[in-house]
Amino acid sequence: MSKLLIGIDFGSDSVRAVLIGAETGETLASHVHNYRRWAEGLYCDAANNQFRQHPLDYLEGIESVVRSVLKGVDPTRVAGIGIDTTGSTPCAVDREGTPLALRSEFAENPNAMFILWKDHTAIAEAARINEYAKSRGGVDYTMYEGGIYSSEWFWSKILHTLRTDPAVRESAFSWVEHCDWITGELCGRTDPLTMTRSRCAAGHKAMWHESWGGLPPESFLTGVDPLLAGLRARLYTETSTAEVPVGTLSPKWAAKLGLPESVVVSGSAFDCHFGAVGAQIAPYELVKVVGTSTCDILVAPDVKTCVRGICGQVNGSVIPGMIGLEAGQSAFGDVYAWFKRLLGYAGEISIAQLEREAAAITPGSTGILAFDWFNGRRTPDANPHLRGGILGLNLGSSAPMVYRALAESTVFGARRIIERFREEGVPVRAVSAIGGIARKSPFIMQMCADVFHLPIKTPAADQACALGGAMFAAVAAKVHPDLNTAMEKMGAGADRVYEPVQENSVLYENEYRRYLALGGLLEEEAMKHV
Repeated sequence: MSKLLIGIDFGSDSVRAVLIGAETGETLASHVHNYRRWAEGLYCDAANNQFRQHPLDYLEGIESVVRSVLKGVDPTRVAGIGIDTTGSTPCAVDREGTPLALRSEFAENPNAMFILWKDHTAIAEAARINEYAKSRGGVDYTMYEGGIYSSEWFWSKILHTLRTDPAVRESAFSWVEHCDWITGELCGRTDPLTMTRSRCAAGHKAMWHESWGGLPPESFLTGVDPLLAGLRARLYTETSTAEVPVGTLSPKWAAKLGLPESVVVSGSAFDCHFGAVGAQIAPYELVKVVGTSTCDILVAPDVKTCVRGICGQVNGSVIPGMIGLEAGQSAFGDVYAWFKRLLGYAGEISIAQLEREAAAITPGSTGILAFDWFNGRRTPDANPHLRGGILGLNLGSSAPMVYRALAESTVFGARRIIERFREEGVPVRAVSAIGGIARKSPFIMQMCADVFHLPIKTPAADQACALGGAMFAAVAAKVHPDLNTAMEKMGAGADRVYEPVQENSVLYENEYRRYLALGGLLEEEAMKHV
């Protein structure tokens, strides 16, 4: 019997697992587990941009999804597990690598939990990192992070916690990304000084780079804030790409999951990077993971410059031996969900209904223009101070008209990312889109094709991120010799291609130019009040 692989994808709201046949790529089973505490709104304060997740949600979730996909399956056929998570989602840990929230005295303290990617409580700390990096002379340690360090990332979140919570500051021996901790937990390798650290997480979010020997030096970190003194020595120097195994299941987790201890756990990465692999990414193809936010991934054999305003470029963060480049938008589907909530006071209305009515409106015919910065802007050029906006309303403006304008704004923001890559000498020759919106909204996908002037391919895989995890697991467990072979054997191909409609492209072009011009003015005004 052929070997089986398990891919596990930890998202913002839930964790899902797929059971994949190694030779055919067939999905034999899948299961989704919603985080219970997160669903109850615990430990979060959206008005203050605080989004925290309890590690118990992750531990309960992984046991649930793995047990579910294994029903009726001979567990000895499973060769490996590959895991991706959101990121940057760091957490304070003790000397043994236990998240502080798993200790009784911190069980209800949000600062002792995983700080979700979209938590923006560390805006001041990100500003301090950027200020110091640009003012001190010498190496700019943000250069491979797009030149602007974000409040969504590793060091900003750590520093904010150290500044605001003395109890956590005193008890935190080190810090771990979710993707590193969960693989280490499964293998019984949670010692912060020796646990495997993801090249993807370190390079894109923690200013790790080979050219300066790993993480930024102690002198830089203490210059940012003396509270960071000594932490670098309790973190890491080396990182691993995701095809390198972390280890095999510990006896504890083999028993919990109902699997043999021989099952290999591959290295980890962030969800969008594994999703790009699951979508069978090719050089200079942009793979967009389109959901509540977007994460855009591109790989290239070489990049001659440090691309400005993106979320990093890291050797091996996606495909071993290639440069992985990441960009994205802080809000995409979240914008549509906000509008639906806003309309909820007037009665029940669905996104699908709004889309049907918005699709019937000619592009550029309403005069309404929106801006997608409801959660700040991630790329190009991170700016957490920006806010969304809607211009051009009158008493005849309808909900479908406004919805169309909001949709256009998110797609215009996506095009700006493509243009930035090209401005920096990195071609974008093709675009694929995965994730919930890519699969559920032909309206948005067709709009992307029209605005980008490019065909948009949607891969057939339902769970591309988890499939990417299974592909990495296949390599780590030596079921396939390399990632290209795993992608070829296990890939699902495309199920649809959206071709640009020329007459729509012309109409959108005018609106896009308005978006750029008025967006520049809106940003200028916003920054006067920072």
